[in-house]
Amino acid sequence: MSSIDWTVQLHEQTDWIWRHQTRPRLAGLTDEEYFWEPVPGCWSIRPRGETTAPITGGTGDHQIEFAIPEPEPAPVTTIAWRLGHLIVGVLGMRNMNHFGGPRMDYYEFDYASTAKAALEQLDEAYAGWSAGVRGLDADALAAPCGQAEAPFDKEPMAMLVLHINREVIHHCAEVALLRDLYGARAADPANRTGRRSD
Repeated sequence: MSSIDWTVQLHEQTDWIWRHQTRPRLAGLTDEEYFWEPVPGCWSIRPRGETTAPITGGTGDHQIEFAIPEPEPAPVTTIAWRLGHLIVGVLGMRNMNHFGGPRMDYYEFDYASTAKAALEQLDEAYAGWSAGVRGLDADALAAPCGQAEAPFDKEPMAMLVLHINREVIHHCAEVALLRDLYGARAADPANRTGRRSD
């Protein structure tokens, strides 16, 4: 019986979807879609000084909104917010912690003010994660993922890879759904719920 290459399997779990579904569905994202707010009270990425969220992060002209702890229910988030979360919290911080990526946290990141720039940031973050996972051999996958992932620091690195795979897949699916809702709204002027953030 041949052995299974778990590095290949774990990488392909996300990468096949990324190449064939996720990334093609993000092509052509407009700034209007990027900032669109489907309901009032969304968390988003806003120009500095225009947010009323309890906490903001970002070093540039735009800041991400959040709260600690999150309110229940948490606000609906825009495509801009979800991409920012993926770029920084899901992929970027893991690239920093495990694969030698650049310093990354919610407070010190320069959030994109356009959809094009956000997709470039996402592509860079995903490329770092993808390359890092491809470089994990069986011993590295079995090793504890370390203090950066506390309180799960003693869990194997394979568990972290599975978790990040799920995060990428489900948040990108949310972005795709928001694009569908935005398109349906734009196509039916009689049923335009929500608002955009200019």
